Amino acid sequence: MIVISKFLVPRGYVGITLFPFIVLKDRSLKQNKVLLNHERIHLRQQLELLVLPFYLIYSLEFLIRLIRYKNGERAYKNLSFEREAYAHEKDFEYLKSRPVFKFKSYF
Repeated sequence: MIVISKFLVPRGYVGITLFPFIVLKDRSLKQNKVLLNHERIHLRQQLELLVLPFYLIYSLEFLIRLIRYKNGERAYKNLSFEREAYAHEKDFEYLKSRPVFKFKSYF
C-alpha cells in the first residue's frame, strides 16, 4: 500500500518503506516505477526477515558503516539492503526470480 506523507519521509529522501507501507513524499512519485520497484525490494527484504529483525540489522549495519566511512550518505549507499535494491531497481522482473535470503550475498 502506498501512503503519501512528507512528514514520515526523512529529509533528503523521497520515499521510505515501513512494512507494509511504501511512504512517498509527494503524490507525483507514484508514477516513478524505478522508485516503487526499489521500495518493493525493501518490502520483500523486510518480509523475508519477519520485519523487526530487518530494522535491527539495517540499523546495526548502518552504525557500523557510519563508523567505518565517517559519512552518512556513504554508509547508507553501502548497506547490504540498499546495494541490492539499487542494483536491481530498474529490473522490473527481479522480484519474480529473486531467491529467498538474497541479501546474504551482499555482506
